[in-house]
Amino acid sequence: MTDMPRVVVVEDDPEIRTLVRDYLRRQGFRVDIADGGAGLDRLLAQYGPPDLIVLDVMLPGEDGFAICRRLRVASRVPIIMLTARGDDIDRILGLEMGADDYLAKPFNPRELVARMRAVLRRTEPQPIADRRRFAAGPITVDLDARSVATAEGRPIDLTGAEFDLLACFVTRPGRVLSRDQLMDWTRGRRAEALDRTIDVQMSRLRKKIEVGGEPLIKTARGVGYVLAVAVTEA
Repeated sequence: MTDMPRVVVVEDDPEIRTLVRDYLRRQGFRVDIADGGAGLDRLLAQYGPPDLIVLDVMLPGEDGFAICRRLRVASRVPIIMLTARGDDIDRILGLEMGADDYLAKPFNPRELVARMRAVLRRTEPQPIADRRRFAAGPITVDLDARSVATAEGRPIDLTGAEFDLLACFVTRPGRVLSRDQLMDWTRGRRAEALDRTIDVQMSRLRKKIEVGGEPLIKTARGVGYVLAVAVTEA
């Protein structure tokens, strides 16, 4: 990532699109804008993947959920979704499609920038000399390369949010981690009382990393979750 991260804002409302673009540029971002999936595709084809995509859910034609799902087939580019409501269902759908974060409209532009920078920090590659690799049962986790593979070297494709969750367990083996702790560590804020997005992400993560049917993360009923295998340096 360069000193001026490149961001694509996908928003069909021209006023909001312009306001967000201008604000982000003042905050040091390079910004391209698109009014929908077709415009985004043209930018990707012309300039390649950006450092981050800010993606509105309520778009004409192909909505933000569908665009996010399509992008995740071949790309891990960080995505922050803008939802018309703060309902759990919107949050859960966005995360199920592979979004890294979400923000409900209307929003404070300063909060959007804070979330963007948090996501970019989590996904920025680290120097090779600082990389740490661990074996957690039948999988290998490279925390700084943000990659996961089986013992045989087969890659396991995780979204950014799913990898952040796995990193919490790999760095705290044997500890029972509560939903509130996981929300704090992965999203940088306190969990809301009715927020079930962590449970959705946990379900998806566990299915992806179970190799040969072995459960790696177990539920501590009424408390949280725990990594159930030993962790060693790889």
